[in-house]
Amino acid sequence: MFDARLRPLIDKPLNAVAKTLSGTGITPNIITGFGFFLGVLAAGCLVLKLDSAALVLILASRVMDGLDGAVARHAAPRSRHPNAKTQESDLGGYYDIVADFLFYAGIILAFAIGRPEHALMAAFLIFCFVGTGTSFLAYAIIATKQNRNHDKQGKKSFYYLTGITEGSETIVVLCLICLFPEWFAKIAAIFGALCLITTFGRVLQARRDFG
Repeated sequence: MFDARLRPLIDKPLNAVAKTLSGTGITPNIITGFGFFLGVLAAGCLVLKLDSAALVLILASRVMDGLDGAVARHAAPRSRHPNAKTQESDLGGYYDIVADFLFYAGIILAFAIGRPEHALMAAFLIFCFVGTGTSFLAYAIIATKQNRNHDKQGKKSFYYLTGITEGSETIVVLCLICLFPEWFAKIAAIFGALCLITTFGRVLQARRDFG
């Protein structure tokens, strides 16, 4: 819901860092991998109930998630082949999406491992993540097939369908879980419900656009 509004604020510092990294040999895929590694460390901290460390690592991981795209936009093609940049960006976009979805589900799973009394609500929240994720990606597949595209959330590898619960809101929720772990059940119930509303809204949007 807030991703598009936050883009102008986020892009400026990320682009500045990306310019600094340009030509250093640090590729977008390296940054994606490092960001995912930080996410794995954050999950490990949650298993051990090191919530403050997990919070720092989650935020650092998400900074990397934004930075990889900024670096990709500044990266020069490694080949003279006219499709070299596009092919690299497409693969990078694939890596980014896989890493993101594993990260989000993995953080909730790790929380449940560390606090098994919350396993049921964790399972519910992961189920809701599946709903938002599949409705998001399925729409993108059909939109690409129909040559739909927009850059409202910044330059993306695919059509980016909005909703109540997007990346920004999910990051806030993960931070709240680290700050107030005792409130996990309530946070999961509220955000899970919003995810289901988002999924339903995307299904209706698909019906309007593709029906």
